[in-house]
Amino acid sequence: MEDGEWVLVRPPTEIECWSPGWGGEGDEGASSDPLKVRFFGPAKHWTDALPIGNGRLGAMVWGGVASDTLQLNEATLWTGTPGDYTNPDAPKALAEVRKLVDDGDYAAATEAAVKLSGNPSDKTGVLLAPLMVYANLRLIRHLFSLNLWYVYQLLGNINLEFDENHLAYAEETYSRELDLDTATVTVKYSVGDVEYTREHFVSYPDQVIVKKISGSKPGSVSFTVSLDSKLHHHSNSSGKSQIIMEGSCPGKRIPPKVYENDNPQGILFSAVLDLQISDGRGVITVLDDKKLKVEGSDWAVLYLVASSSFDGPFTKPRDSKIDPTSEALSTMKSIRNLSYSDLYARHLNDYQNLFRRVTLQLSKSSKSVMCHESLEKKKLMSSRTGVYLEGSEDRVTTAARVKSFKTDEDPSLVELLFQFGRYLLISCSRPGSQPANLQGIWNKDIEPAWDGAPHLNINLQMNYWPSLPCNLSECQEPLFDYISSLSINGSKTAKVNYEASGWVVHQVSDIWAKTSPDRGQAVWALWPMGGAWLCTHLWEHYTFTMDKEFLKNKAYPLLEGCATFLLDWLIEGRGGYLETNPSTSPEHMFIAPDGKPASVSYSTTMDIAIIREVFSEVVSAAEVLGKNEDDLVQKVRQAQPRLPPTKLARDGSIMEWAQDFGDQEVHHRHVSHLFGLFPGHTITVEKNPDLCKAVDYTLYKRGEDGPGWSTTWKAALWARLHNSEHAYRMVKHLFDLVDPAREADFEGGLYSNMFTAHPPFQIDANFGFCAAVAEMIVQSTSKDLYLLPALPRDKWANGCVKGLKARGGVTVNVCWKEGDLHQVGVWSKDQNSTRRLHYRGIIVTAKMSAGRVYTFNRQLKCVKTYTL
Repeated sequence: MEDGEWVLVRPPTEIECWSPGWGGEGDEGASSDPLKVRFFGPAKHWTDALPIGNGRLGAMVWGGVASDTLQLNEATLWTGTPGDYTNPDAPKALAEVRKLVDDGDYAAATEAAVKLSGNPSDKTGVLLAPLMVYANLRLIRHLFSLNLWYVYQLLGNINLEFDENHLAYAEETYSRELDLDTATVTVKYSVGDVEYTREHFVSYPDQVIVKKISGSKPGSVSFTVSLDSKLHHHSNSSGKSQIIMEGSCPGKRIPPKVYENDNPQGILFSAVLDLQISDGRGVITVLDDKKLKVEGSDWAVLYLVASSSFDGPFTKPRDSKIDPTSEALSTMKSIRNLSYSDLYARHLNDYQNLFRRVTLQLSKSSKSVMCHESLEKKKLMSSRTGVYLEGSEDRVTTAARVKSFKTDEDPSLVELLFQFGRYLLISCSRPGSQPANLQGIWNKDIEPAWDGAPHLNINLQMNYWPSLPCNLSECQEPLFDYISSLSINGSKTAKVNYEASGWVVHQVSDIWAKTSPDRGQAVWALWPMGGAWLCTHLWEHYTFTMDKEFLKNKAYPLLEGCATFLLDWLIEGRGGYLETNPSTSPEHMFIAPDGKPASVSYSTTMDIAIIREVFSEVVSAAEVLGKNEDDLVQKVRQAQPRLPPTKLARDGSIMEWAQDFGDQEVHHRHVSHLFGLFPGHTITVEKNPDLCKAVDYTLYKRGEDGPGWSTTWKAALWARLHNSEHAYRMVKHLFDLVDPAREADFEGGLYSNMFTAHPPFQIDANFGFCAAVAEMIVQSTSKDLYLLPALPRDKWANGCVKGLKARGGVTVNVCWKEGDLHQVGVWSKDQNSTRRLHYRGIIVTAKMSAGRVYTFNRQLKCVKTYTL
């Protein structure tokens, strides 16, 4: 608040109105650590920088002292233009591959399946096929994809140069922290007797990146600011306090459809930087017609807005009517009369409306805490020296906490990573933005790893796993818009490539909604289940929100088109079952009966599990919408009992392929064949105990190692099995501090800024972690609510979570003491509902009226109700 201004006090939220009634003072589950990611020095690596964003605009705060960088992203900056990747020769190739599969020649089918990929005329994949036996598939896939499809780009940098005296800042005064509760990064340090503060946030309501620089003494703020970019660009000053940077993304692509000498126009972009300084003190000077110099001000505020010419996935950049510079200047004009305090208040109100819906507090047993209290005080690490110093609580970096987690297993760090994932989703996926890509929105490279592209065989889906249970349903809207675009291109791919109705999407896409197979080997490229998996998110959104209009107008039409394709894709198979042919298990090879490595066969477990899930959802949605008699629904019902069952291998594990083939890589990172347990629902502990036992062994056999997203998927799977010990082992496994200077030595883990690692950085595991922790505490079906199903009672003995969502539009608060349920509060804002509550063998049926809160004790006896 600035002097003389009013402060608006917000009313309490729904979760704040509920109290667990601990029967004593204080909150048994309260965390002593604020939700902050902390550093005590400027960033040395990109993964030391701190991310901020609003869904469309992103920035990484490095926090340099004498010179500083704010690295910028805008979500629509991609290379390329819309393209037609349908392959009219694919039906002929499909027939050839199917015959080879039917003949049992899986290695030949795998080789022939290259003709179904995105560029069948390119023979590189065939020539490199022998390497598949020995080399890392991800690496080879990356070599195939470089510059061939489209790549997520970066916007540029805000560069600041400060006075020379900043070189002599007092290092012990430096701090840089991201406050998750306010979505603000603050940098503080002292030069002599002047304390400098820099505050950073990105406003969703006003679509602007804001940076405020202030000093504790009048006239102490002086610096030079400029914009630049790795992309083709030019920048110049506009007036006395503004810089405009205009540029373009590469538009050229490699065949098919465009010749090498073509140079189509790519997406244009513009960034406008506006500078304001304190009234009556300080001056702004223009340097070299592209820099602004501030001298002798009390404070300065930088505003950065940006826009692009992207006008949807079906409009070529050259045909776009959007003038990005005019758009950016218009946005800047709209905030001209808003003070810094106004912008910050609007940002805070918008952000906290989402972030504060869920709280999580975890702690160890009070007996354990008392026993180890004196020891822990001695183990607080100085972030600079690495020496343990007593009383240095305020100078412990988050990276040091991650490093010590293997020994101290600090539950408050689990809280922090859980809420950091929610923060990231709010910051990179908001209504009107693009869906979160492989890096969310944050990217420093012209050629990011795996193009920064949405990958549909786990990664894009995992990005949105926490959106529903962790009470951020609005953040899924960009995904649904994207699915709508994919369905349009996907109908062309289905018709031309497979002579099928409906729509299909394969494994990798981009901003242009590419739906055809990726280029290269079938082991990753030939996987036509990406759209079907995405469709499960549509039904899940309905089950959590009970939004019938969404189901009717958005979800069901997309589910219909998806199911139509799946019905056409299924063919008569062995034993009277329907089958998928060709079929792969994502990115995983097998050893065929003839001893040869292959990836193409028929009816992989994941294919059938996804189809079974989609068919079940179509039938359920039809019942809600009164469409039971529709022809499509009848066909789906007829197909359901003809889907092959999930089978067990000789060793008792879940079979990944239709036959018990040899596994070329037993510890493979993907656990695709366990889809039916999680995120699917066709395998459950209650209904399928034998299959769950097989899943248990399959996970044991697969091992714990793998990239971050694999770790969090396994954690969620163990949670679904109600196995708290192994779920927690995977949680703990993620807390491995990755050194970016030698990241190739790591598999999974966390960077110092808490980004998750493949490595390199992939954001999916940040989101998968949230979902896994939520599954450990609360699980639900349309009728059931399972409380603390996989709680590691010896690790999180006391705790309280408020605001998690369950299916049926139910909000859940759960608190526990010394590993046992204390109280649970449940309510549905808009629905009358009946739920079965489950806890340690106790099952209670509860009838709930809309708008009333019901509190149950550890015996699941209702002890209190009140109206919201």
